[in-house]
Amino acid sequence: MSKSEGDRPGSGRILVVDDEAALRRSVARALSNDGHVTVEAEDGAAALAAIAEAPFDAVLTDISMPHLNGIQLLRAIRESDLDVPVVLLTGLPTVETAMTAIEYGALEYMTKPADLARLRATMRRAVQLGRLARSKRAALAETGGDARGAGDRAGLEAMFERAMSTVWSAFQPLVRVDGTPYGHEALLRSPDPDLPHPGAMLDAAERLGRLDHLGRHMRALSAAPVAAAPECGLLFVNLHPRDLFDPELLNDASPLLAIASRVVLESTERASLDRLGDVKKRGAELRERGFRLAIDDLGAGYAGLTAFATLEPEVAKLDMSLIRDVDKSATKQKLVASMASLCRDLGIVCVAEGIETVSELRAVTEFGCDVVQGYLLAKPGAAFPTVVWPR
Repeated sequence: MSKSEGDRPGSGRILVVDDEAALRRSVARALSNDGHVTVEAEDGAAALAAIAEAPFDAVLTDISMPHLNGIQLLRAIRESDLDVPVVLLTGLPTVETAMTAIEYGALEYMTKPADLARLRATMRRAVQLGRLARSKRAALAETGGDARGAGDRAGLEAMFERAMSTVWSAFQPLVRVDGTPYGHEALLRSPDPDLPHPGAMLDAAERLGRLDHLGRHMRALSAAPVAAAPECGLLFVNLHPRDLFDPELLNDASPLLAIASRVVLESTERASLDRLGDVKKRGAELRERGFRLAIDDLGAGYAGLTAFATLEPEVAKLDMSLIRDVDKSATKQKLVASMASLCRDLGIVCVAEGIETVSELRAVTEFGCDVVQGYLLAKPGAAFPTVVWPR
């Protein structure tokens, strides 16, 4: 076991920063009792020195400290590390400090005296998210980024309208690793040669300010067959992050809302959630009406923690670039096993996308994925394709 790990699953290396020695020691002792390795720092300067010496899985810091306060420490940490979760404690809470904490990426903002049980749970989650962030960054290094563009701007409006008249909803099954049905993902399809794939359609819609129009059309197309076939399981619906705030989602006349208890809304990791508004609050509103949330393309999008910390998804879908030839790549095997384990610790269903061979299926099953999806089992098609489970 490495020095950065504690003695129990889900434990890690935590930096505790507070100029009140008694409180600092008390908190560090409680976290150590949970199996974490704790390092204490009496102020921000000492904290930065400790971080420079060795990495941490999470940081817990007071805000009111001399010389370098908690907000300044958070800002300094973010200059060199965008991933490590930082939890802020304060005895003098203000709206201004709370907003600044959120702006600079604090995972939690807690007031003193902190409830010890909540604090311990928060730090365990912070450690898990910190490790997940590192796994995601390693996955990006392995798979590369995403690069796709829209069509010719001069004729984009005409191209988009023509493509919209031909789009249809294909469905691809998701299956538990024991072979039992789990649900279906609705996929945008169009035979139009100028906007031939979903990425091109989405890019065109965004440039034209028509994302709401495209999203609502696709949700209506996918909801109708599922409403008539309860045996098909959950419906996974892809959303552009901006679609999360579409008021139509919670409109009583929405066809998707009528089956919300069976709907999982997927938001891709390939687009940032920044500057979209209060995503956490919106996620809570969607859950109140019955929806579940998922992060798509995990391992091929943004390396930070924004999506997980704000959406707190019930489902995470590993990008197919990680799954392709996973049975042949030791690096991918370690990444998939690590991410599946972290999802399990967080209570998140882990889906492996893009399964094309029996060897890949066996590998992701062995590494702890819960659900699989891919051409090996069924290609996307009209509602609903038959699953062929390998024997």
